[in-house]
Amino acid sequence: MTDVSIRLARTDDLAEIVTIYNQAILLKSATADTSPVSVQSREQWLADHRPETYPVYVSTQDEAVTGWCSLSPYRPGREALRFTAEVSYYVHEVWRRQGIGRALLQHAVDECPRLGLKTLFALLLEINTPSVALLESLGFGRWGFMPGVADFDGSECGHLVYGRRVVE
Repeated sequence: MTDVSIRLARTDDLAEIVTIYNQAILLKSATADTSPVSVQSREQWLADHRPETYPVYVSTQDEAVTGWCSLSPYRPGREALRFTAEVSYYVHEVWRRQGIGRALLQHAVDECPRLGLKTLFALLLEINTPSVALLESLGFGRWGFMPGVADFDGSECGHLVYGRRVVE
């Protein structure tokens, strides 16, 4: 397992964040996006993820970004849902299967009390078995399944919802 350093994302990390996300898009198993995104298209996304509410974290090795994790509001504006966030995480293809995803996800869970969050959930494609195993190993349970909602050039797969209470 790699020794993982995690910090808040900065604007100068955005190009590496986008590179990692575009790698995930090409897998066709880690996200339902099907076309690469640009740095410009993600600038507002990063700006909207405020460190005090819904941060983006990056893992680094020798100053290079090796992965990232974001916490995003669930149904913004619905007051009763303000203590719930969606967690997303992606690891650079060179650094996969070295404990970085686990470290990022655990860091997000650990930060929830400081952020005032009680519940985390992840949405993932049913074919993303590495993420299913990771989430289950960190105490997330399968909370839902939407069959056949993702279509990759005629090949359909379902969307899973995995969740965990992080503050009782």
